[in-house]
Amino acid sequence: MRPAMIVAFLWFLFAGTHIGLATRRVRTFLVSRLGQLGFSFLFAAIAAVTFPLFINYYANVRFDGAAALDLARFVLFRYAAIGAIVGGVVLMSASLWSFPASAMALVDPRPLVPRGMERITRHPFFVGVALLGITHALLATRLVGMVAFGGFAILAIAGAMHQDRKLLAELGSPYRDYLAATSLVPFAAIARGRQRIVWGEMPLFGLVVGVALAFALRAVHASIMGHGGAWVIGVVLGGAALAMIQTLAHRRRPAMRVEQLARSAPR
Repeated sequence: MRPAMIVAFLWFLFAGTHIGLATRRVRTFLVSRLGQLGFSFLFAAIAAVTFPLFINYYANVRFDGAAALDLARFVLFRYAAIGAIVGGVVLMSASLWSFPASAMALVDPRPLVPRGMERITRHPFFVGVALLGITHALLATRLVGMVAFGGFAILAIAGAMHQDRKLLAELGSPYRDYLAATSLVPFAAIARGRQRIVWGEMPLFGLVVGVALAFALRAVHASIMGHGGAWVIGVVLGGAALAMIQTLAHRRRPAMRVEQLARSAPR
């Protein structure tokens, strides 16, 4: 039980700071002191410390401790779980491809008409992480794995719900309409007739990359957590850094456009 308890503590350290810093009161206070850019760097810096601690410890004890459900021994469940994992990787890949233009990026208060992946689920990245977390928790052979991946699922679902509440408080009725037109559960809004798939809006390259990535990860699955989880840490932190860079670049475009117009205006 001891490895599982330490994994749980490290997960609380990462998840608590991750969600706690994003709460409206804390975020507003820190942004007022540090500015939006300063807050973004502080948020990233804390995650860059707590996430590696969590992953590194889990990677080193993943074969230790009490047994877990190990549902992989049931063939039908194993294949269903593989399908869910592929779907999760595809959702994550596709969402990152169009991240700056999504409501999740918190860049522009106006992109509240669902587009692309948001027609399927308004939080494709969070849902992808949740699918990965839930399936791996049920497949885990050890309790440490069940705790670690279950923590990822909880963090993803809580993060999606927290972001919906925050945006609803900040944007009011426009975001309420956006919520009514979309769903957190994939395809739920489509099944209820509130949405439809528009293939022309889909990040097709991101979807293809996601499928290819899922098969590549399957091929190297046994070594993913090798070297103390270095690959996982590097990919996750690198992806988060890329998303931050994309978002900051997207934020600068309107300001640069205004500056260019001001320079070109007749005097």
